[in-house]
Amino acid sequence: MSNYIIRLEEQKDYRDVENLVRESFWNVYRPGCSEHYVIHVLRDDPAFVPELDFVMHLSVQENDPGDHSVAEQDGMLIGQNMFMKTVIEADDGREIPVLTMGPIGITPELKRKGYGKKLLDYCLEKATEMGFGAVLFEGNIGFYSHCGFDYASKFGIRYHDLREDADSSFFLCRELIPGYLDDVTGVYQTPQGYYVKDEDVEEFDKQFPPKEKKKLPGQLFD
Repeated sequence: MSNYIIRLEEQKDYRDVENLVRESFWNVYRPGCSEHYVIHVLRDDPAFVPELDFVMHLSVQENDPGDHSVAEQDGMLIGQNMFMKTVIEADDGREIPVLTMGPIGITPELKRKGYGKKLLDYCLEKATEMGFGAVLFEGNIGFYSHCGFDYASKFGIRYHDLREDADSSFFLCRELIPGYLDDVTGVYQTPQGYYVKDEDVEEFDKQFPPKEKKKLPGQLFD
């Protein structure tokens, strides 16, 4: 599969990316979604890592009549991912710098075709090159295990505000530097930028074409 381009997000991409995220997450975890507003807010958050803010396009080959060469240009936007800095508050009092990521989205018509893994593998490679030690976030182990993630509990990392006997199978981790978390146990902290108000989401959503909110089986929130 080589029919795609991954590059850094630019300001001109913002609304197209927000619309892609909205389409990708609509009615998935709740009626409607908030992820398109979350990404809008996170771009201005101090924890945002602009060097790890990527978009994925299908590639289109165009001929250059000047030198008869063929260049790859951006085609349809099909995916995006972003990262934020955060910390593990270790049980020994240290703060361990780590990354979290998302929302990560692929346009609905191209899900389960391998593009999500290609995008994530690329992003994690770039994060590793920048020297980050680990990535923790909430996700489905069924997919993310194929990209090297495991349950964070196996690393001794707990999710904040979660009872010790609660199911933490949604909370995943991958070391980017082998052994980075070997001597660490503690509590992961979600960056505050991910917490948005429902009324702010509703107001922001008015900027997009109307879509029907549906209560569907398997949604996590009302």
